[in-house]
Amino acid sequence: MVRFFARRILFGILVLWVISVAVFVMFFVAPHNVARLLAGRQATPETVAAVRHNLGLDRSVWAQYGSFLWRLVHGDLGFSYYNSEPVTHLLVSRLPVTASLVLGAVLLWLVMGVSGGVLAATRPRSAADRTVTTLALLFFSMPTFLLGLLLLYFLFFRLHLAGVDIFPGSGYVPLTRSPSGWADHLLLPWFTLALVTAAVYARLTRGSMLDVLGEDYIRTARAKGIGTMRLIYVHGLRSALTPVVTQVGIDLAVLLGGVLVTEQIFGLPGLGQLAVLSITTRDLPVVIGIVLLASFFVVVANIVVDLLYAVLDPRVHVH
Repeated sequence: MVRFFARRILFGILVLWVISVAVFVMFFVAPHNVARLLAGRQATPETVAAVRHNLGLDRSVWAQYGSFLWRLVHGDLGFSYYNSEPVTHLLVSRLPVTASLVLGAVLLWLVMGVSGGVLAATRPRSAADRTVTTLALLFFSMPTFLLGLLLLYFLFFRLHLAGVDIFPGSGYVPLTRSPSGWADHLLLPWFTLALVTAAVYARLTRGSMLDVLGEDYIRTARAKGIGTMRLIYVHGLRSALTPVVTQVGIDLAVLLGGVLVTEQIFGLPGLGQLAVLSITTRDLPVVIGIVLLASFFVVVANIVVDLLYAVLDPRVHVH
């Protein structure tokens, strides 16, 4: 297990290095005037000259990349000349908002999706199975922005007109300031993400559970008199969760890099909203920082998923 873990970490470091090379070439080698792009459209000639000097853009490409990599290793993602603030500070200030949104939505969609999938798989071709399948198809076909707008219209706007203010329409309250206010402002965004994504997990869990329940060891366990609940949730669900863990690792990592649509709809000042603003204003240092941060989340999530395989499924061996 230790050797497997070490190999996965080394492979993850290699992937991050390749990504850093690709980002460097894309943003620092390919453009004609790198200093002008990084400084922004409204930068003065003095600012452009300062950017060129600070980043050493008058040196060789290898020296520039060495400096770029050294700053990355030490957590320096550059400086946003549009915001007059280090990129790291901007990302750290926005990350709690995105993390709160994503982690809460993950818990909701796992509970709804996995429980719905298990219910459908253990009662195939029943009314419960058809209901879960129909709801999964409905929400899977519904765009996130549409569901978010519908929730805002019916649960915020219409209730507000009726004098009932239960759900805030937008904004964010830090958890440290008010836990209740934090949850109130995130309920609608949580359900917007969870309902759409839970549909995927319900279908995935249903298919995986049907495959597992048809395995020989499940039939043997049933013949030995093991109870139905233990058979389903201890022996069956544990093995069936392997593809679910893979999917949740990918979704969690990608969403932590920024939930663009949901954050825009509900006015949440997270990484997604920052990414949209940075692309609009051509604040390239922030765009680079978000790309690298999202890549880091994806690599770490894949390492964690690989390790969870051996825990969930005893048939998986790591060497």
